[in-house]
Amino acid sequence: MAATASAQPPAERVRIEALTKSFGPLQVLKGIDLTVKPGQKLCLIGPSGSGKTTLLRCINYIEVPTSGRILIDGAAIGQVDGPTGPLPMPVRQLARMRSEIGMVFQRFNLFPHLTALENVMIGPLKVLGRAPAEARDHAVQLLERVGMLDKRDQYPDRLSGGQQQRVAIARALAMKPKLMLFDEATSALDPELVGEVLAVMRRLAEDGMTMVIVTHEMRFAESVADEVVFMADGAIVEQGSSRRIFREPQNARTRDFLRAVLEH
Repeated sequence: MAATASAQPPAERVRIEALTKSFGPLQVLKGIDLTVKPGQKLCLIGPSGSGKTTLLRCINYIEVPTSGRILIDGAAIGQVDGPTGPLPMPVRQLARMRSEIGMVFQRFNLFPHLTALENVMIGPLKVLGRAPAEARDHAVQLLERVGMLDKRDQYPDRLSGGQQQRVAIARALAMKPKLMLFDEATSALDPELVGEVLAVMRRLAEDGMTMVIVTHEMRFAESVADEVVFMADGAIVEQGSSRRIFREPQNARTRDFLRAVLEH
C-alpha cells in the first residue's frame, strides 16, 4: 500500500497550516494557511513589511516558525513526531529536506572566490556527493539554460548584477529541487537588467517548475502566476487566480495596493 501511495504524485507540494512567526513582541505572520500544488506558480504580493519574505524563509526553515507547521510533499519540515508532540527535526534530516528546495535571494550570495561554473558545481559536489565530472556536465547544461555559459570562467565581481542572479538561479537548480522560492529576485538589479532575470524565471515556469515568488513586478506576476496571494500586516487578505486578483480584486486593500503600484 505504501509503495503504491508513494508512486502517486503528491496532491500538494506545500501545505502551510496556522503558521505564525514572531520576533520578540512583533508578530510578523498571523495564522497563515496556504497550499501550493505541484507545478503551480504562486506569487506573493503586498506592501513592504507584510510578511512575504518571512513566509518564504519559513517554508525552507531559514526562519523557524513560532507555531503551526509546513508540509513538503506531506512531510512536516523542521519537525518530527515525539511522544508528547512535535520535536525539532535532526539537523541532517532537515538538511536533506532543504536540499530539495531551491531559494534565490535579493542579493546573489555567490561565493566570490569561485567562478560561475564552480559556484553551480559546489552544491552537488559537497551536499549531494556527485562525481566531479557529473557535477561539471550538469553545471554546464544549467549555465547554458540561463544564458551564462560564455561566462562560466568569470568570477562574480566580473559579472553584472543580472548575470550574477542568473548564475544564482543555475546554482539553485543544480540541486534538482522540487520547489523553487524567489525572494524579490530582481529588486537589487538596475532596471535595465531586470528583464534578463525575469526571462529565466518565465522559462522555468513554462517548464513546469513549482515556484513561490515574492515580487513587486506586477506585470510579471500577472502573466506568470496561476495563483496570486495579496498579503498585508502578516495575513492573507485576498487570494485567487491571477486574472481575478489583477482585474477584479474584491478587497479594498488589494484594490488600493494595485492601483498605487500599477500607476507608479
